[in-house]
Amino acid sequence: MPEGLKQKEKNKTVKIEKYKFKLEKEERKIQNLDELPEEYVKVLPHVGFDPKESQRSGSFFQLNCSTLFAKAKQAGLEIMSTVDALKKYNWLKNYWWKAVSVTADEYTMLTEEKGFDGYFIRALPGVKTIFPLQACLFISEDKLAQNVHNIIIAEENSELHIITGCTIAPYVKSALHVGVSEFFVGKNAKISFTMIHSWGKDVDVRPRTGIIVDENGVFISNYICLNPVKSLQMYPTAYCTGKNAKVTFQSILFSSENSWMDVGSRTFLKEENSTTQMLTRAVAKDQGDITVRGHLIGEASNVKGHLECRGLILSDNARIHAIPELEAKAENVELTHEAAVGKIAEEEIMYLMARGLNFDEAVSVLVGGFLRLNLEELPNQLRNEVRRMLKLSMKKFI
Repeated sequence: MPEGLKQKEKNKTVKIEKYKFKLEKEERKIQNLDELPEEYVKVLPHVGFDPKESQRSGSFFQLNCSTLFAKAKQAGLEIMSTVDALKKYNWLKNYWWKAVSVTADEYTMLTEEKGFDGYFIRALPGVKTIFPLQACLFISEDKLAQNVHNIIIAEENSELHIITGCTIAPYVKSALHVGVSEFFVGKNAKISFTMIHSWGKDVDVRPRTGIIVDENGVFISNYICLNPVKSLQMYPTAYCTGKNAKVTFQSILFSSENSWMDVGSRTFLKEENSTTQMLTRAVAKDQGDITVRGHLIGEASNVKGHLECRGLILSDNARIHAIPELEAKAENVELTHEAAVGKIAEEEIMYLMARGLNFDEAVSVLVGGFLRLNLEELPNQLRNEVRRMLKLSMKKFI
């Protein structure tokens, strides 16, 4: 087997035993985010976390195994650690492992056995976020396994917008992040969830996500990962359990060096007139390897789903593999997919170079234009914020 392929195969395997699951002491809680060390603050803007909380409705910050800060600024919103939430609300047990099975795989079972904290975010009935809430899961200990369990609930007629960023301190070389997230979108409610990952080239990442959407509910996921990572494997699954439920998954992936990414999404359209769309923009260079999966399951009449993958190859040793699945189990089901993988057209590069850009600048402009999200369903203010974060992330890594 060629050396490059051998490395990719190694990246798929996580040696859990090499990581530590508990630190000797808990981190000290802070009263304000300006107490965070400067070395942490410098990297936070690249994952959308603003320590000054400008235009934020609340913040959550977890360092390694401990919640340092959790506070909502808007009435009708709750944000705290899941450990504290379980102590406060006995009814929360009814949501625990409801959207994700505890026995789904070794990582979910690991989180149940050795997990710690994570965030609980809730919008009370009828409450709509003025500004997005923000959450950060931060690793500052080398060779740490950070296992968290998050619960997000939008009660009936509420609207919840969240920006979450996951990253490491500059000196951390190796780590494992396992994040179990369970979303519950109530009747006539809406959740938009923008997640930015900025890890390192020897970090293993295993998010596990489930979403349950009730009647007329809307769930929008924007996922962004632009910098090298040893391995990333995620397959969020949504269940449209109410009529007219709507789910959107959008992903922007940039795989460089020896990064191995296996990213997909799945939606069960279980009730009439439910809809879903899955859109992925993937770029691979160096020895980068991306597998993009999508699975649409139509289980009721008059449901619609669309799956789309666009891939861009920037080197001969990179790889992008699109795997679409469409499954109809009822009449009047409309499921479609389209995919395209290729290289940048030479004439496009020459056009930009003729106007004064060098080769690298021309490629950067074209890649930046290719990696875009459809943000029309987000409020104007949040739309502008996501665009700003994406531009900042691309400026650093592309």
